[in-house]
Amino acid sequence: MLELTFSARDLAYTRLAVSPMWEVVTSLRTLNSPAPRPLHRRWVARTRPRVAEAGLTSGLLAGLIPEHGYLPDFLNPPPETAEPTLAVELDRIAATPYERIRAELTRLPSWTPAVRSLHDDPGAGLDRLLPEIDAYWEAALAAHWPRLRGVLEADVLHQSRRFAAEGYAAVLRELHPQVGWGDEILTLQTCCGGSGELEGRGLLLMPSAFVWPSVLVVNVAPAAAQLCYPSRGVGALWEQAAPEVPQAVAAVLGRSRALLLTELSAPASTTELARRTGMSAGGISEHLTALRAAGIVSSQRSGRSVLYRRTSVADTLLAAAGA
Repeated sequence: MLELTFSARDLAYTRLAVSPMWEVVTSLRTLNSPAPRPLHRRWVARTRPRVAEAGLTSGLLAGLIPEHGYLPDFLNPPPETAEPTLAVELDRIAATPYERIRAELTRLPSWTPAVRSLHDDPGAGLDRLLPEIDAYWEAALAAHWPRLRGVLEADVLHQSRRFAAEGYAAVLRELHPQVGWGDEILTLQTCCGGSGELEGRGLLLMPSAFVWPSVLVVNVAPAAAQLCYPSRGVGALWEQAAPEVPQAVAAVLGRSRALLLTELSAPASTTELARRTGMSAGGISEHLTALRAAGIVSSQRSGRSVLYRRTSVADTLLAAAGA
């Protein structure tokens, strides 16, 4: 059992955020479970072949996320904004001090050869890990991110309204059966025990579509503590299949560019596309430049933004692929 004591400053700094990296680690744990929960079976059945095809079933990322128990805290840097992009979080991971990486790896119950290599040479290991996370995102989550983000944002809105109407105690008491609140102490039934004061660091509440039925905690001073809890609304997440990226188009253009075309059913800016897909704005800009040069998308300035739209060439290509 873990107990965290709050001060008035900690309560003032308690906030909510949505994190792509929390969905990476929790979804990969779900994906690797030998008995996936019924809630996510449809997603697991469709995603496992893609992750295997990308060669990620036994890589470094998979070695860092065991099915149960501790996973390294550096994989989940506390968000500095309410909705960081995956690219921003990867930059934070890349800046992790090497000694912290080594110390956290010693807490894993076992090491794969890839994890041992990360411990021996964190710099080279991070150079392998970050592209793996990117590849996993593209294979497992990018196409579903608009729907996932919508569910998580709806939970943030719900909890924010409760904060305003009923206060922090009502929210903390009812987050999850493993979470208790009383006498300014947050009690968490987790695998990592101990007690201590937050000392003004505050708490980040992070809804997740995949962490159910448990909660996960990161408590590494001097950063804010994080509590990842099951989001509301996940039960209806997979009732309708997410729009599929046409495989025939992805085989020609690449999955990222094919995904951008499916997202451009209505004109959108690079910023909006980054918010929807979790891809970096810089990467999206490079893809759109190439697609525009090929006559597949066009661009038009609207105020301070540049909006991209599909051309008739793109519509013909998607129609031929059955999209």
